[in-house]
Amino acid sequence: MDVFTTKSGTVRGWRAERDRGIVVVRGLPYAAPPFGALRFREPQPPEPWDGVRDCTAFGPVAPQSAELPGAPVWSPGDEDVLTLNIWTPADGPGDLPVLVWIHGGAYVFGSSAQPDFDGTALAGEGLVVVTLNSRLGFEGFGHVPCADRGAAFPDNRGLLDQIAALEWVRDNIAAFGGSPDRVTLAGQSSGATSVACLTVADRARGLFRRAVLHSAVNAFASVEQAARTTAEVAAEAGVPATRAGLLAAPPEALVAATDRVCARYAQDPASGRRHYDPAIYGPVADGVLLTADPLEALAAGAGGPVELLVCHTTEEYWLLDAVGSSAKIATKEQLAVFAADFGLPGSLVAGHRERLPDAPVLDVYLSLHSGLLFAEYSSRLAEAHARAGGRAFLARFDRRRDQAGRRVRAWHRADIPFAFGNLHEESLHFLVGGPPGEADAELSRRMTGAWAAFAALGDPGWEPLDGSAGSGSAVRVWRTAAEERADAVRRAAEGAAADASRAQNGFRDLWRTAGLPLLAP
Repeated sequence: MDVFTTKSGTVRGWRAERDRGIVVVRGLPYAAPPFGALRFREPQPPEPWDGVRDCTAFGPVAPQSAELPGAPVWSPGDEDVLTLNIWTPADGPGDLPVLVWIHGGAYVFGSSAQPDFDGTALAGEGLVVVTLNSRLGFEGFGHVPCADRGAAFPDNRGLLDQIAALEWVRDNIAAFGGSPDRVTLAGQSSGATSVACLTVADRARGLFRRAVLHSAVNAFASVEQAARTTAEVAAEAGVPATRAGLLAAPPEALVAATDRVCARYAQDPASGRRHYDPAIYGPVADGVLLTADPLEALAAGAGGPVELLVCHTTEEYWLLDAVGSSAKIATKEQLAVFAADFGLPGSLVAGHRERLPDAPVLDVYLSLHSGLLFAEYSSRLAEAHARAGGRAFLARFDRRRDQAGRRVRAWHRADIPFAFGNLHEESLHFLVGGPPGEADAELSRRMTGAWAAFAALGDPGWEPLDGSAGSGSAVRVWRTAAEERADAVRRAAEGAAADASRAQNGFRDLWRTAGLPLLAP
């Protein structure tokens, strides 16, 4: 029997089906349910329990409308949403490095129960893996008007939940064989930006020593902008945009209202930036937890001694197009409007068109939006930290293949099943382009090993950025061995430089020349 004692009570886990040497604990509460008198407030400690609590099932997901393959859905009345899950070697020596994972989902959907995030393979590399749920949507990031500058009803409640989970790890992870002094915080997409925010937040200082950011998203808001979003959602829900009005609206009403606001932006080409990617929530520069965009804060040295491992994919935005969550920009006129809405200079658009001479307008748009929202922002986070004296590693995921008459892209989130070692999950085959082959399994082993080595030793296996040279040869490009051999042959035939990511560097040069601040509206 695998039983562990935490400060709140005793829990029972179970042996992982894939590897009986790994113990799994699911649905363990790290904070009290954030509803009733605790709604829109800071997370509070969980209620202790007597006896042994069976932790064999994932906890409820945060309020959302998404129905994701292989993961539970939220139903009104599900309230115990602040839970975490642990994978730990059954016979580990103790004092193992810990990796804490924050999922993505535009701050409005997703959960730790998604098949991508099973921690069995990483635990097999000698890590204690923790995944968590936190508040999303309005419950986690909606601005609640408050006379005392949000002290009672703070902004960034989702980030505060994540800090509470890290504090739980600090206080309890030793019981599961982990070291509270060897914690790496990791995330993807909005989860990666959450990690970036916590890296520069004083309140999270000392709770982790390393951070992994995959495809950090360029999305940040001022209090004023967050207040305007609240007004829109409240109006759609039919309640006043006041504390009392919002508290009177049940979570399902705010979820539905959020969906309608997002749909309205998506359907209105004249609605500006939100038309192209109608994600309306995100971290808020509230002057309390966060004072600036993480890019600005890292450039000023706010990351301190935290070591960063940053990665992005080379075709990020193609996924959002494939699942229908992005605007279809198919004409030169639409592309010009997009560029004007984001203030992109004509030289940047022209440069992308020159580097994609035979591509349709849609692909030019997707390339531009990939850089604007994910790739360029992620790279700049790593470079800013390095220039400020921090230690930062940079990688790109560029695994592609042609299968069944279609191109398998290196798109958003395709890298995560590789890094977690979960390619076998059938529900993830859409992300990775069908059943994996041995070359994919070998790439996955390398990526999983790099995460484990970084979490344990701070060295994923390549050189860190030197703070002055930018990306260049310090970037690890993740490809299958066959892709790397083909690229080497092509480079030799072309007499090209040794940088295997030169095409991506070309796009980076365009962004550098444009000199854009890359700060979200």
